[in-house]
Amino acid sequence: MSTTRNRRNLIKKALTGLSCAAVLLLSPLSTQIALAANPEKEELKLGFIKLTDMAPLAIAYEKGFFEDEGLFVTLEAQANWKVLLDRVITGELDGAHMLAGQPLGATIGFGTKAEVVTAFSMDLNGNGITLSNAVWEEMKKHVPMENGKPVHPIKADALKPVIDQYKAKGKPFNLGMVFPVSTHNYELRYWLAAGGINPGYYAPAKGDITGTLNADALLSVTPPPQMPATLEAGTINGYSVGEPWNQAAVFKGIGVPVITDYEIWKNNPEKVFGVSKTWADANPETHKRLIKALIRAGMWLDANNNANRQEAVEILSRPEYVGADAKVIANSMTGTFEYEKGDKREVPDFNVFFRHNATYPYYSDAIWYLTQMRRWGQVGEAKPDSWYFDVAKQVYLPDVYKTAAAELVKEGKAKAEDFPPASEEGFRAPSNEFIDGLTYDGRKPNAYINQFKIGLKPDSVL
Repeated sequence: MSTTRNRRNLIKKALTGLSCAAVLLLSPLSTQIALAANPEKEELKLGFIKLTDMAPLAIAYEKGFFEDEGLFVTLEAQANWKVLLDRVITGELDGAHMLAGQPLGATIGFGTKAEVVTAFSMDLNGNGITLSNAVWEEMKKHVPMENGKPVHPIKADALKPVIDQYKAKGKPFNLGMVFPVSTHNYELRYWLAAGGINPGYYAPAKGDITGTLNADALLSVTPPPQMPATLEAGTINGYSVGEPWNQAAVFKGIGVPVITDYEIWKNNPEKVFGVSKTWADANPETHKRLIKALIRAGMWLDANNNANRQEAVEILSRPEYVGADAKVIANSMTGTFEYEKGDKREVPDFNVFFRHNATYPYYSDAIWYLTQMRRWGQVGEAKPDSWYFDVAKQVYLPDVYKTAAAELVKEGKAKAEDFPPASEEGFRAPSNEFIDGLTYDGRKPNAYINQFKIGLKPDSVL
């Protein structure tokens, strides 16, 4: 990277001492960078957790997309999601790979209170729910079979009799998820509740933030890389996590991934790239350039029907990134997913980094997370629809994304049709592609919450 930095500094000096004619002798890319508005900050440190969906950061770094924008980035793995969020808030990190619920949770004050924003959605899908071998053997008795194999998607209805057995014996049924405002928490809760299993409520007004009030299954936080070992030790009966930690359970022979989040909510938003609002306000040019580089990384990851995925697997397997065996990462990253050992199925959209407008920060995506926070008590009181819209617009920054995308189109690095139209208002079309068949319309959050049999109603108070 030092060579590129030195070249850029020479270009700056050339602009002050050379005529315009001389500047034109410079390479087109160098000239473009030199003549552009300078980024407010060139040296950046970005954080991530060791999951395959941090891929856009690794690819933007390895393929030189950050450097193309005049940014010199250091990527640094973080111990857990709380440490990562805290370091973004304090400014120790300039930005980070985040759970989509983190900027929203921080902004509304669930847990750490701070203004955090995002202009980039990092991916769609990518998670799964894994259960121990012992639980699976009991659950399997209630799963429809075809040609000796389970019929997918596997619903939590089949797990309910197993949990009922645990309750009858006075034994807790423990499940791990990665963070209280993680997609994994909400997806696990969604799947359980659709099968008649109450995953419990948060009651912050009563000082109860465990999320286990009235629970049939007890959900608690386990860091992603520790989940297989925690499952193997018998501390938890299963978990909801991103890759490669579901496939790791298959390779170790300690558990069975029973469902992917693609089957719970088709093409659901997953991670985001988050920065503090203070940082975004102070560094608008730098922020835009980061989004440009990340968009290009997403495009590269999905290009030509995932033709680059095997190379991405090799990069991600390196210890400085995910640090898992390449075979484990490839099991999901290359368009397949292995459930029970030997039951490997085609899931081409298990990881999506660009297609289906994956990178656009839709307000409706933010609002879905807020509805689940309300459903499970993290938002403790009734809120009008306008509140959901206001929070979404406070946290999600589609205008920054649109500016970055327009520049990429102007530079010939992308096509206008690659992105949502300029008239996009930030709401995906209503969808019923959920495990329970209910329809989600981001413009009607309270009506959506009111549909659920299990969960707080819009006006409920614990």
